[in-house]
Amino acid sequence: MFKWVIQKILGTKNAREIKRLWPTVEQINGLEPDTRKLSDDQLRAKTEEFRGRVREQLASTTLIRPNTSEWYDLDHEARMSLKRQRRTVQDRALQTILPEAFAVVREAARRSVNMRHFDVQLLGGIVLHEGKIAEMATGEGKTLVATLAAYLNALTGRGVHIVTVNDYLARRDARWMGPIYHALGLSVGVIQGVDPAERKAGEVSLSFLYDPGALHATDRFAQLRPVSRQEAYRADIAYGQNNEFGFDYLRDNMRFRLEDLAQGEFHYAIVDEVDSILIDEARTPLIISGPAEESTDLYYRLDTVVRRLTKEPHYEVDEKQHAVTLTEEGIRHAEELLGVGNLYDEGNMRLVHHINQALRAHELFKRDVDYMVKDGEIIIVDEFTGRLMPGRRWSDGLHQAIEAKEGVRIREENQTLASVTFQNYFRMYEKLAGMT
Repeated sequence: MFKWVIQKILGTKNAREIKRLWPTVEQINGLEPDTRKLSDDQLRAKTEEFRGRVREQLASTTLIRPNTSEWYDLDHEARMSLKRQRRTVQDRALQTILPEAFAVVREAARRSVNMRHFDVQLLGGIVLHEGKIAEMATGEGKTLVATLAAYLNALTGRGVHIVTVNDYLARRDARWMGPIYHALGLSVGVIQGVDPAERKAGEVSLSFLYDPGALHATDRFAQLRPVSRQEAYRADIAYGQNNEFGFDYLRDNMRFRLEDLAQGEFHYAIVDEVDSILIDEARTPLIISGPAEESTDLYYRLDTVVRRLTKEPHYEVDEKQHAVTLTEEGIRHAEELLGVGNLYDEGNMRLVHHINQALRAHELFKRDVDYMVKDGEIIIVDEFTGRLMPGRRWSDGLHQAIEAKEGVRIREENQTLASVTFQNYFRMYEKLAGMT
């Protein structure tokens, strides 16, 4: 009852937000008649005018820019503090031109794609610019709404990423909205994944810039000109799916030279289907893996060693913790069998790890219970359903230890080279907005 009374007096939170933002919408509407009088060239020139005004206001600050030598000299806390300060100054500068910028985008959309932003879409654009989530019903035009906040934030020259859930939507939205940005003098990049079929067909570049005159052998890449990954990311606005943004970040972290980095700074991102990406898949890790350096002979050798060790005098089994531990006597015996002086020397630590995995393979993993041997391969049995899981492999050398135990061909172990969750990846953006 009390909540109902408060809502009647003050309104719901959404109603209060609309009331706060409505004067800005009216201001944008008031600029429409004059904006319509501009020629195409005058409309396009507005972009450089806005950029100049933003630069002028940002020039009054002495904040260190990201990705400079001074920036990399700072610790994490100092960087985060500077990012917050820079965002405050930048948002203040963008806020002063927001009504004019939105009016210009609305007019460019009307002329280039025959779409005019409605008032509810203007509200959505303001919400996105403020780094919030805009919830819109089906048919309210999320794709068109994103152009408002994307254009405004691209005026800083620091790039905007628009994140979709798949490659098709990234291509579609970039081609669909590309004429709007093109009319205003902004470049649009498209980041695509590489699937095996395309690689076999000779497709070498899956990064593009929107170009109305670009021709392509397949219709799905029409109006998209192939460019390097770096060029696509250097565009004012880059469309791509969430996985590709994440994997490009991981690839950048594996490069050795700054000039080879593709992605650039994490300035502003608009995430479509934000509930799916940042809630349902928030903890999903993106992983780049590669073959481990271990020789397959090592697994056969250590399997021979553990077969000569005996439970209790040489090792102890903890069923509850699913672990096997060498005893002091077991360590001495293993050292004799391997011909090493000290098993726990720094150079021998990998041997300790693989001995433990070989012991686990023999003591804790049972054939026809935890796995089956089929056509010379170890097939994992799902512990909950009892179903076979072909293609799945245990990690950290355990699968190879079981292959050695069963005398089948040992396949190379993969090791994780780089990993990040969506949650941690998107935390790096200075400003993040979402649509659902």
